[in-house]
Amino acid sequence: MTDATTTPVPRFPEGFLWGGATAANQVEGAYAEGGKGLSVQDVMPRGISGPRSAEPTEDNLKLIGIDHFHRYAEDIALFAEMGFTVYRFSIAWSRIFPRGDEATPNEEGLAFYDRILDELEKHGIEPLVTISHYETPLALAEEYGGWRSRELIGFYERYARVLFERYGSRVRYWLTFNEINSLLHAPFMSGGIDISQGEVPRQELFQAMHHELVASARATRLAREVAPAAQIGCMVLSMPVYPLTPSPDDALAVLAADHGNLVYGDVHTRGAYPGYFLRTLREEGIELDITEQDREDLRNTVDFVSFSYYMSIAETADPELRVEGEGNIMGGVTNPTLPASEWGWQIDPVGLRLVLNQFWDRWQKPLFIVENGLGARDELVQVDGKKTVIDDYRIAYLNDHLVQVAEAVEDGVEVLGYTAWGPIDIIGASTAQLSKRYGFIYVDRNDDGTGSLDRYRKKSFDWYAEVIRSNGGSLTR
Repeated sequence: MTDATTTPVPRFPEGFLWGGATAANQVEGAYAEGGKGLSVQDVMPRGISGPRSAEPTEDNLKLIGIDHFHRYAEDIALFAEMGFTVYRFSIAWSRIFPRGDEATPNEEGLAFYDRILDELEKHGIEPLVTISHYETPLALAEEYGGWRSRELIGFYERYARVLFERYGSRVRYWLTFNEINSLLHAPFMSGGIDISQGEVPRQELFQAMHHELVASARATRLAREVAPAAQIGCMVLSMPVYPLTPSPDDALAVLAADHGNLVYGDVHTRGAYPGYFLRTLREEGIELDITEQDREDLRNTVDFVSFSYYMSIAETADPELRVEGEGNIMGGVTNPTLPASEWGWQIDPVGLRLVLNQFWDRWQKPLFIVENGLGARDELVQVDGKKTVIDDYRIAYLNDHLVQVAEAVEDGVEVLGYTAWGPIDIIGASTAQLSKRYGFIYVDRNDDGTGSLDRYRKKSFDWYAEVIRSNGGSLTR
């Protein structure tokens, strides 16, 4: 019998796209440059967990980010050095429409992303563009109530049209919203819905969700009209769920948790609300404002499904057994069989294979892993006269997850590519810290705002470069 540690890792398909992913609000900085307006992120100095501020404050690290706005050419050159064939980035809505409701776009903002695309083309890197990544213009949040307002559908559609007309011949892969299923759990960040005055009724949250789904479907239809060669995908936060015990009641708790997470992908891929979701609405006494035009719009289904994967959760129906996991905006129960990161995110490589199979079996759409990575505290050290980080823990995490991706491909799942989250250190979305680092590239900036912003290659930089060069052949069990 072949020892498990020497069993070859299944090969990745030819043309598999390798790269990394960022979000504008976490890297760009330059929050008031180039005609940019404020976004919700500019008043979230503590991330999801903290209160919003009335206006931008100096302690908000995202206002400078990692200065990618001025250093994008240097950063993209480093991505190219690793061999990236794809780079996922987002366009800041408020850089194109500073308030979100203007009739004409901001040319300075459009020109900035032209320059990003120029650099990517120079290095032969495929762009993967997220249209809205937790960056709702602040004016739309404060003056319209965010995605609670149906008016945002039209504003988003105008914004998407401008992007497709400007970049449609240069960008093949598009994502409409980032982690659209996070709206119920992070209303301000995900939907521009201010929760500082108290809890928002679920009726309003579900209505906001509906508006985003309609906007996504309209953008999908619009792309096919304006940029017919484009591939349009949705983006969901994946969260495989395990029963805490063999109890049938725990299995039902898992089913309910899964349904709450999968409804978004079901609508994006099937074009209508599933029966289990309609039952939830009935039982909660919620009546959504859904027009016949909305139903027609929702039939514009996506070409592929993209998702983030960081952790799995467990569920139980027994309230006495509920031990909530730390740092997980989607809830869930701690799995006693799994280790966790410093921020309480449970580490489960096999869960990635499971979710790939689940999504493929359920939706039969090509899949794209557009976020996966390990946030950790890195220590910058000197090795042979060069500053670096010996991040063997990150290498182990990514290696084990990519092995499971290869297994899913062998299972018959169609996977388009993999973009590691934060290929360069970025400001965290959940904590607004820089000390929670994901990158292959270290950025010299600290949680107190000090630092040179210089870039340094970590040990994982060369490791990932070899994974890409070998198309996964260098992975080990």
